[in-house]
Amino acid sequence: MDLLNMKDITVHYGKEQEASVKNFNLTLQPGEIIALVGESGSGKTTILRSILGLLPGKGNVEQGDIFFQGTSLLSLDPKQWKDLRGTEISMIFQDSGAMINPIRTIGDQFVEYIRTHKKVGKKEAWKKGADMLAKMHLHDAERVMKSYPFQLSGGMRQRVGIAMAMTFQPKILLADEPTSALDVTVQKQILELLIELKEKENLSFLLICHDLALVQALCDKVLVLYHGKTVEYGSPDEIIDHPKMDYTKRLIESVL
Repeated sequence: MDLLNMKDITVHYGKEQEASVKNFNLTLQPGEIIALVGESGSGKTTILRSILGLLPGKGNVEQGDIFFQGTSLLSLDPKQWKDLRGTEISMIFQDSGAMINPIRTIGDQFVEYIRTHKKVGKKEAWKKGADMLAKMHLHDAERVMKSYPFQLSGGMRQRVGIAMAMTFQPKILLADEPTSALDVTVQKQILELLIELKEKENLSFLLICHDLALVQALCDKVLVLYHGKTVEYGSPDEIIDHPKMDYTKRLIESVL
């Protein structure tokens, strides 16, 4: 059985005449990593948000269906969505620091996050959070738990975001440009961490990324989007080294 299967998805926002995503199809297998690439506005983030049922504004999947382990995600009620997000399917963002409350400590937020999804005491949740930070190679995890976001570097905040996303060992990790807000040295560290998670956890990713080096190092397949439609799909070597479409060629040249 496919882990994730998106069948003929079409997404509209409000009264937009043109759909943001049109007749989109994607199949994700356990342990597989697929990169979504394309210019701004091509529909990449809309695809990730549709999987989580978190389309902003008046976004709506008006055609098609999304299946997770054979179950239609579009048939879930609000409680089922809440139980799924952050446990079976998690997301990390371009700048996880922007998603963290700046006036609460990391520990307070981590404990709340864990207790939202699991009935445990604060002490047990604190230990779980600290253990996850340590797994993400954040040394002195207790100090990090007691810190405010502004006291951490961008790379450390990104590791906190990944730690939270990985807390309940999700089957799918959705990653929206997880290294682009970081400097080159830290990008390499986060890349190495993602590769480690793939190998140790047999984790599946859908990854939005403009970093072709990361795509080639990490991904099994690359899907190229243009105006909400798939224009090319194949291995990183096929797409990056031997693109067929002029749009893909221009896209690759723009980031080299």
